[in-house]
Amino acid sequence: MKVLLEIPDNKASSLMEILQSISYVKVKQLTDSKALLLKEIKDAVEEMKLIKSGKKDARNAEDFLNEL
Repeated sequence: MKVLLEIPDNKASSLMEILQSISYVKVKQLTDSKALLLKEIKDAVEEMKLIKSGKKDARNAEDFLNEL
């Protein structure tokens, strides 16, 4: 199982030490850019779910491309 945790910076080092001391737990820190990318992908998936369920309107592709 994979778990993504968000921990305040002032508490992270102590929790990382505890996690690293457990033999069956693999710990890998994310860079800020990777964490941001994961958040943006998650937000995009949530938005797609809202659009598919009809709770949010989709944008016209032509309007989207014109913004670029």
